[in-house]
Amino acid sequence: MKAWTSASPGGPETLVLADLPIPEAAPGEVVVEVAACGINFPDSLIINDLYQTRPPRPFVPGGEIAGTITALGSGVTGLAAGDRVIARTAWGGLGQYIAVPAEKCALMPDDMGFAEGSAFLFTYATSFHALVQRGRIARGDRLLVLGAAGGTGAAAIELARAFGAHVCAAVSSKEKAKFARECGADETVIYPAGPLDKDAARALGAQFKNAGGERGFDLVYDPVGGDYAEPALRALGWKGRYLVVGFTAGIPRLPFNLPLLKGCEIVGVFNGGLNANEPHVAADNVRELIALFEQGKVRPRVSRVYAFADAPQAIAAIAGRAALGKLVVSMGEFDHG
Repeated sequence: MKAWTSASPGGPETLVLADLPIPEAAPGEVVVEVAACGINFPDSLIINDLYQTRPPRPFVPGGEIAGTITALGSGVTGLAAGDRVIARTAWGGLGQYIAVPAEKCALMPDDMGFAEGSAFLFTYATSFHALVQRGRIARGDRLLVLGAAGGTGAAAIELARAFGAHVCAAVSSKEKAKFARECGADETVIYPAGPLDKDAARALGAQFKNAGGERGFDLVYDPVGGDYAEPALRALGWKGRYLVVGFTAGIPRLPFNLPLLKGCEIVGVFNGGLNANEPHVAADNVRELIALFEQGKVRPRVSRVYAFADAPQAIAAIAGRAALGKLVVSMGEFDHG
């Protein structure tokens, strides 16, 4: 089979297209013929050895897939050859076939296409865990979403609206603001490109505080970090929850007097940790997300589908923070027979 491989740390240009054997299903696993692979910011980190996990090289990147089961290992129940499934894989998705633990697979709804399926689990499961378990979101809450035009940001907007919250989307351009409103944001704030000096950070803090109103935001959803974190934290209201989702702009340094004065919580969000430590909760989250999809309350925003030959370009686009919503790599050019 064909697969993109990372043999040494580096950017997307270091990936090599290789011929690898089709994997076999070990006990408890299924083999999936990959139809599409969703691309996420961690894909740009893991090939640079900058992610929390470092698979042994050479490895195949690609952390979420949609496809069709072709083989089952011993002990697998509830799935069958021919089932269409989605799965979080951590890596391995940018190949024609992949062996996946059966418990990581979920059956796709009939009206979900492969491109949508491969763009579903990573962003929506992260955002669901952030808002529900870590943020305790409630109807009427006011939510500030940073990086709101990205995959996780767009998912957070849709989910927050489904839960009855008021959403302010913070983005870096008018084009992204328009996209965030199409996702359901009630209002938008356009912030400058970083890094921010003290005056720019102070001005952004004033923008956020104005958007938050007199009581401030109940929740901040932050996959960006960097110089944007402190202005957003300053806009949080009394006993608010600041959700630390990621660091596309770098790891921030925050003054700890602010949580003290606001009585607020700075809460880490790591859906991979949820899967490892509370798999039953993670599985329930996926079931609830699929139900929301079937009810028409969420829908993956796939802005571009790349050919398999152009997979490194998709990772480069994510790394450059230029994408709106989700990017997907399709395997459609291949005959898998």
